[in-house]
Amino acid sequence: MELKPAFGTALKLIRNRRGMTQEDFGVISSRTYLSSLERGLKCPTLEKVEDLAAVLNVHPLTVLAVAYTIKDSAALEALMRQVKGEYEWVFSETSRNLGEPAHR
Repeated sequence: MELKPAFGTALKLIRNRRGMTQEDFGVISSRTYLSSLERGLKCPTLEKVEDLAAVLNVHPLTVLAVAYTIKDSAALEALMRQVKGEYEWVFSETSRNLGEPAHR
């Protein structure tokens, strides 16, 4: 599945699990915009992902993790191991290059 429809599916799934309607997002988005996101027609900015997650009362990474597990038909555990390894790699390389202790 492509990323935009996967994100839309994740957004709708979380919204439905919270028992929310598209109108519940009226403070940050129109129902039309939310519908276009859920149908995979539009792609939100990072700021909008953060706003949507706040209304859903979840971390923005939760929305993205659900979207990427849908997109790639991947297991969450495998995705999180990959992200954790890459995160540690980034900070170990950055710390080494800057002469600082590794960030954890």
